[in-house]
Amino acid sequence: MIDKLEFLLALARERHFGRAAESCGVTQPTLSAGVKQLEESFGVLLVNRGSRFQGFTPEGERVLDWARRIVGDTRAMRQEVHALQHGLAGRLRLAVIPAALAMVERLTTPFRARYPDVQFTVFSRTSIEILELLENLEIDAGLTYLDNEPLGRVTAVPLYTEHYRLLVAADAPLADQKAVTWAEVAQVPLCLLTPDMQNRRIIERLLRDTGLTPNIQLESDSMILLYSHVRTGRWASVMPALLATQLGLTDTKLLRAIPIVEPEATHSIGLVAPIREPMTPLTAALVAEARGVAPLLDALNDVAAKK
Repeated sequence: MIDKLEFLLALARERHFGRAAESCGVTQPTLSAGVKQLEESFGVLLVNRGSRFQGFTPEGERVLDWARRIVGDTRAMRQEVHALQHGLAGRLRLAVIPAALAMVERLTTPFRARYPDVQFTVFSRTSIEILELLENLEIDAGLTYLDNEPLGRVTAVPLYTEHYRLLVAADAPLADQKAVTWAEVAQVPLCLLTPDMQNRRIIERLLRDTGLTPNIQLESDSMILLYSHVRTGRWASVMPALLATQLGLTDTKLLRAIPIVEPEATHSIGLVAPIREPMTPLTAALVAEARGVAPLLDALNDVAAKK
Protein backbone atom coordinates (compact mmCIF):
# COMPACT_ATOMS: atom_id res chain seq x y z
CA MET A 1 0.00 0.00 0.00
CA ILE A 2 2.76 2.50 0.95
CA ASP A 3 4.48 2.20 -2.43
CA LYS A 4 1.21 2.93 -4.21
CA LEU A 5 0.64 5.99 -2.03
CA GLU A 6 4.17 7.08 -2.96
CA PHE A 7 3.09 6.79 -6.62
CA LEU A 8 0.19 9.12 -5.87
CA LEU A 9 2.49 11.68 -4.23
CA ALA A 10 4.85 11.54 -7.20
CA LEU A 11 1.94 12.11 -9.57
CA ALA A 12 0.82 15.12 -7.54
CA ARG A 13 4.36 16.48 -7.65
CA GLU A 14 5.15 15.87 -11.33
CA ARG A 15 1.64 16.21 -12.86
CA HIS A 16 2.79 13.73 -15.49
CA PHE A 17 2.67 9.91 -15.49
CA GLY A 18 6.04 9.41 -17.17
CA ARG A 19 7.96 11.83 -14.95
CA ALA A 20 6.22 10.49 -11.84
CA ALA A 21 7.24 6.94 -12.74
CA GLU A 22 10.82 8.03 -13.39
CA SER A 23 11.04 9.79 -10.02
CA CYS A 24 9.84 6.59 -8.32
CA GLY A 25 12.29 4.41 -10.25
CA VAL A 26 9.57 2.34 -11.91
CA THR A 27 8.09 2.05 -15.38
CA GLN A 28 5.04 4.07 -16.36
CA PRO A 29 2.86 0.93 -16.67
CA THR A 30 3.88 -0.07 -13.12
CA LEU A 31 2.91 3.34 -11.75
CA SER A 32 -0.36 3.41 -13.66
CA ALA A 33 -1.21 -0.10 -12.45
CA GLY A 34 -0.45 0.93 -8.86
CA VAL A 35 -2.78 3.93 -9.07
CA LYS A 36 -5.44 1.74 -10.68
CA GLN A 37 -5.17 -0.75 -7.82
CA LEU A 38 -5.70 2.08 -5.33
CA GLU A 39 -8.82 3.14 -7.24
CA GLU A 40 -10.13 -0.42 -7.21
CA SER A 41 -9.53 -0.77 -3.48
CA PHE A 42 -11.45 2.45 -2.76
CA GLY A 43 -14.07 1.86 -5.43
CA VAL A 44 -13.71 5.36 -6.89
CA LEU A 45 -11.70 7.16 -9.55
CA LEU A 46 -8.81 9.11 -8.04
CA VAL A 47 -7.25 10.54 -11.21
CA ASN A 48 -8.83 12.24 -14.22
CA ARG A 49 -7.27 10.68 -17.28
CA GLY A 50 -7.23 11.53 -20.95
CA SER A 51 -4.32 11.41 -23.31
CA ARG A 52 -2.37 12.80 -20.34
CA PHE A 53 -2.73 13.53 -16.62
CA GLN A 54 -5.66 15.93 -16.03
CA GLY A 55 -5.65 16.25 -12.27
CA PHE A 56 -7.25 14.51 -9.32
CA THR A 57 -10.92 13.91 -8.70
CA PRO A 58 -12.39 15.31 -5.44
CA GLU A 59 -12.01 11.82 -3.96
CA GLY A 60 -8.45 11.72 -5.25
CA GLU A 61 -7.64 15.00 -3.50
CA ARG A 62 -8.84 13.59 -0.17
CA VAL A 63 -6.88 10.36 -0.67
CA LEU A 64 -3.86 12.51 -1.54
CA ASP A 65 -4.19 14.35 1.79
CA TRP A 66 -4.23 11.00 3.62
CA ALA A 67 -1.34 9.72 1.50
CA ARG A 68 0.83 12.64 2.59
CA ARG A 69 0.01 11.94 6.22
CA ILE A 70 0.53 8.17 5.99
CA VAL A 71 3.72 8.31 3.94
CA GLY A 72 5.10 11.07 6.17
CA ASP A 73 4.37 9.05 9.31
CA THR A 74 5.91 5.93 7.75
CA ARG A 75 9.11 7.79 6.89
CA ALA A 76 9.20 9.26 10.41
CA MET A 77 8.79 5.81 11.96
CA ARG A 78 11.59 4.31 9.87
CA GLN A 79 13.87 7.24 10.64
CA GLU A 80 13.18 7.01 14.37
CA VAL A 81 13.88 3.27 14.50
CA HIS A 82 17.14 3.85 12.60
CA ALA A 83 18.09 6.70 14.99
CA LEU A 84 17.47 4.48 18.01
CA GLN A 85 19.85 1.88 16.59
CA HIS A 86 22.54 4.05 15.02
CA GLY A 87 22.10 7.61 16.30
CA LEU A 88 20.90 10.58 14.30
CA ALA A 89 22.04 10.26 10.68
CA GLY A 90 20.77 10.88 7.19
CA ARG A 91 20.14 13.86 4.93
CA LEU A 92 18.14 16.99 5.70
CA ARG A 93 16.58 18.72 2.70
CA LEU A 94 16.08 22.48 3.11
CA ALA A 95 14.56 25.05 0.76
CA VAL A 96 15.42 28.69 1.41
CA ILE A 97 14.33 32.02 -0.02
CA PRO A 98 17.28 33.79 -1.73
CA ALA A 99 17.30 36.64 0.79
CA ALA A 100 18.01 34.15 3.61
CA LEU A 101 20.53 31.85 1.91
CA ALA A 102 23.56 33.49 3.51
CA MET A 103 22.08 32.82 6.97
CA VAL A 104 21.67 29.06 6.49
CA GLU A 105 25.19 28.32 7.73
CA ARG A 106 24.24 29.86 11.08
CA LEU A 107 21.88 26.90 11.44
CA THR A 108 23.61 24.07 9.58
CA THR A 109 27.11 24.59 11.03
CA PRO A 110 26.21 24.14 14.73
CA PHE A 111 23.78 21.36 13.77
CA ARG A 112 26.51 19.42 11.97
CA ALA A 113 28.86 19.90 14.93
CA ARG A 114 26.22 18.29 17.11
CA TYR A 115 25.25 15.56 14.61
CA PRO A 116 28.27 14.84 12.35
CA ASP A 117 26.51 11.98 10.52
CA VAL A 118 23.83 14.28 9.09
CA GLN A 119 24.25 15.77 5.59
CA PHE A 120 22.37 18.65 4.01
CA THR A 121 20.88 19.48 0.62
CA VAL A 122 19.90 23.15 0.34
CA PHE A 123 17.74 24.53 -2.48
CA SER A 124 17.08 28.16 -3.37
CA ARG A 125 13.31 28.49 -3.86
CA THR A 126 10.48 31.02 -3.71
CA SER A 127 8.31 31.18 -0.59
CA ILE A 128 5.39 29.63 -2.49
CA GLU A 129 7.55 26.78 -3.76
CA ILE A 130 8.80 26.10 -0.23
CA LEU A 131 5.26 25.53 1.02
CA GLU A 132 4.47 23.28 -1.95
CA LEU A 133 7.63 21.24 -1.38
CA LEU A 134 6.76 20.84 2.30
CA GLU A 135 3.25 19.69 1.48
CA ASN A 136 4.51 17.10 -1.00
CA LEU A 137 7.18 15.79 1.43
CA GLU A 138 9.99 16.84 -0.94
CA ILE A 139 11.84 18.81 1.73
CA ASP A 140 12.12 18.51 5.50
CA ALA A 141 12.04 22.23 6.33
CA GLY A 142 12.38 25.69 4.84
CA LEU A 143 13.51 29.23 5.66
CA THR A 144 11.00 31.83 4.57
CA TYR A 145 8.88 34.83 5.57
CA LEU A 146 6.51 34.14 8.47
CA ASP A 147 4.31 37.23 8.61
CA ASN A 148 3.53 38.54 5.13
CA GLU A 149 1.67 35.89 3.11
CA PRO A 150 -0.35 32.87 4.37
CA LEU A 151 1.75 29.89 5.50
CA GLY A 152 -0.97 27.29 6.01
CA ARG A 153 -0.46 24.52 8.55
CA VAL A 154 3.23 24.52 9.46
CA THR A 155 5.41 24.58 12.55
CA ALA A 156 7.14 27.98 12.52
CA VAL A 157 10.22 29.10 14.46
CA PRO A 158 11.02 32.85 14.17
CA LEU A 159 14.76 33.42 13.64
CA TYR A 160 15.24 37.14 12.98
CA THR A 161 13.53 40.29 11.71
CA GLU A 162 14.39 41.61 8.26
CA HIS A 163 15.31 45.31 8.00
CA TYR A 164 15.97 46.89 4.60
CA ARG A 165 18.99 48.74 3.24
CA LEU A 166 19.68 50.54 -0.02
CA LEU A 167 22.85 49.01 -1.44
CA VAL A 168 24.84 51.39 -3.64
CA ALA A 169 28.43 51.88 -4.75
CA ALA A 170 30.43 54.30 -2.60
CA ASP A 171 30.50 56.93 -5.38
CA ALA A 172 26.86 56.52 -6.46
CA PRO A 173 24.05 59.04 -5.89
CA LEU A 174 22.67 58.90 -2.31
CA ALA A 175 25.83 57.11 -1.10
CA ASP A 176 26.73 59.98 1.27
CA GLN A 177 23.36 59.95 3.07
CA LYS A 178 22.91 58.42 6.53
CA ALA A 179 19.39 57.29 5.64
CA VAL A 180 17.08 57.37 2.62
CA THR A 181 13.32 57.28 2.17
CA TRP A 182 11.44 54.77 0.05
CA ALA A 183 10.51 57.68 -2.23
CA GLU A 184 14.20 58.34 -2.86
CA VAL A 185 14.82 54.64 -3.46
CA ALA A 186 12.02 54.53 -6.03
CA GLN A 187 13.82 57.06 -8.22
CA VAL A 188 17.23 55.38 -8.61
CA PRO A 189 17.94 52.62 -11.18
CA LEU A 190 17.18 49.44 -9.27
CA CYS A 191 18.03 45.79 -9.74
CA LEU A 192 15.77 43.52 -7.68
CA LEU A 193 14.74 39.91 -7.34
CA THR A 194 12.12 38.59 -9.77
CA PRO A 195 8.38 39.09 -9.05
CA ASP A 196 7.90 35.42 -8.06
CA MET A 197 10.03 36.17 -4.98
CA GLN A 198 8.21 37.41 -1.87
CA ASN A 199 11.11 39.77 -1.13
CA ARG A 200 10.40 41.53 -4.45
CA ARG A 201 6.68 41.73 -3.72
CA ILE A 202 7.37 43.27 -0.30
CA ILE A 203 9.84 45.82 -1.67
CA GLU A 204 7.75 46.75 -4.70
CA ARG A 205 4.70 47.33 -2.49
CA LEU A 206 6.73 49.65 -0.25
CA LEU A 207 8.01 51.53 -3.30
CA ARG A 208 4.57 51.91 -4.88
CA ASP A 209 3.11 53.12 -1.59
CA THR A 210 5.19 56.28 -2.16
CA GLY A 211 2.94 57.12 -5.11
CA LEU A 212 5.89 56.88 -7.50
CA THR A 213 6.60 54.32 -10.21
CA PRO A 214 9.73 52.37 -9.15
CA ASN A 215 12.67 52.62 -11.53
CA ILE A 216 13.30 48.86 -11.77
CA GLN A 217 15.80 48.29 -14.58
CA LEU A 218 16.89 44.69 -13.96
CA GLU A 219 15.52 41.64 -12.16
CA SER A 220 17.08 38.27 -11.36
CA ASP A 221 16.61 35.29 -9.05
CA SER A 222 20.28 35.60 -7.99
CA MET A 223 21.43 37.90 -5.18
CA ILE A 224 25.00 37.51 -6.47
CA LEU A 225 24.02 38.94 -9.85
CA LEU A 226 22.30 41.89 -8.16
CA TYR A 227 25.40 42.53 -6.04
CA SER A 228 27.69 42.43 -9.09
CA HIS A 229 25.57 45.07 -10.82
CA VAL A 230 25.59 47.35 -7.78
CA ARG A 231 29.39 47.23 -7.76
CA THR A 232 29.48 48.95 -11.17
CA GLY A 233 28.15 52.14 -9.59
CA ARG A 234 25.33 52.36 -12.15
CA TRP A 235 22.74 50.34 -10.25
CA ALA A 236 21.30 50.14 -6.75
CA SER A 237 19.48 47.37 -4.94
CA VAL A 238 17.49 46.78 -1.76
CA MET A 239 18.90 44.14 0.56
CA PRO A 240 18.13 42.90 4.10
CA ALA A 241 20.52 44.45 6.63
CA LEU A 242 21.59 41.10 8.10
CA LEU A 243 22.29 39.70 4.63
CA ALA A 244 24.48 42.72 3.79
CA THR A 245 26.39 42.24 7.04
CA GLN A 246 26.71 38.47 6.59
CA LEU A 247 28.17 38.96 3.10
CA GLY A 248 30.62 41.58 4.38
CA LEU A 249 29.09 44.31 2.24
CA THR A 250 29.02 46.81 5.09
CA ASP A 251 32.76 46.43 5.75
CA THR A 252 33.95 47.39 2.27
CA LYS A 253 34.97 50.83 1.02
CA LEU A 254 33.38 50.05 -2.34
CA LEU A 255 29.75 49.81 -1.18
CA ARG A 256 27.31 51.50 1.17
CA ALA A 257 24.31 49.85 2.84
CA ILE A 258 22.04 52.75 3.82
CA PRO A 259 19.03 52.39 6.16
CA ILE A 260 15.68 52.97 4.45
CA VAL A 261 13.15 54.90 6.54
CA GLU A 262 9.68 56.43 6.17
CA PRO A 263 8.45 53.82 6.87
CA GLU A 264 11.08 51.56 8.44
CA ALA A 265 9.53 48.28 7.34
CA THR A 266 10.34 44.90 8.90
CA HIS A 267 9.36 41.27 8.29
CA SER A 268 9.98 38.06 10.22
CA ILE A 269 12.14 35.26 8.76
CA GLY A 270 12.02 31.79 10.25
CA LEU A 271 12.14 28.05 9.91
CA VAL A 272 9.02 26.23 8.75
CA ALA A 273 8.44 22.49 9.03
CA PRO A 274 5.45 20.18 8.59
CA ILE A 275 3.05 19.83 11.53
CA ARG A 276 3.44 16.19 12.48
CA GLU A 277 3.45 14.41 15.83
CA PRO A 278 5.83 12.87 16.25
CA MET A 279 8.16 14.72 13.88
CA THR A 280 10.89 12.83 12.14
CA PRO A 281 13.96 12.78 14.40
CA LEU A 282 15.96 14.85 11.90
CA THR A 283 13.30 17.54 11.60
CA ALA A 284 12.70 17.62 15.33
CA ALA A 285 16.43 18.09 15.95
CA LEU A 286 16.55 20.89 13.35
CA VAL A 287 13.58 22.68 14.95
CA ALA A 288 15.31 22.43 18.33
CA GLU A 289 18.53 23.81 16.82
CA ALA A 290 16.62 26.69 15.24
CA ARG A 291 15.09 27.61 18.59
CA GLY A 292 18.57 27.53 20.09
CA VAL A 293 20.24 29.78 17.48
CA ALA A 294 17.32 32.23 17.18
CA PRO A 295 18.54 34.50 20.04
CA LEU A 296 22.01 34.69 18.46
CA LEU A 297 20.61 35.53 15.03
CA ASP A 298 18.31 38.12 16.57
CA ALA A 299 21.28 39.71 18.36
CA LEU A 300 23.32 39.76 15.14
CA ASN A 301 20.37 41.32 13.37
CA ASP A 302 20.08 44.04 15.99
CA VAL A 303 23.73 44.92 15.42
CA ALA A 304 23.26 44.91 11.63
CA ALA A 305 20.13 47.07 11.90
CA LYS A 306 22.06 49.75 13.82
CA LYS A 307 24.89 50.01 11.29
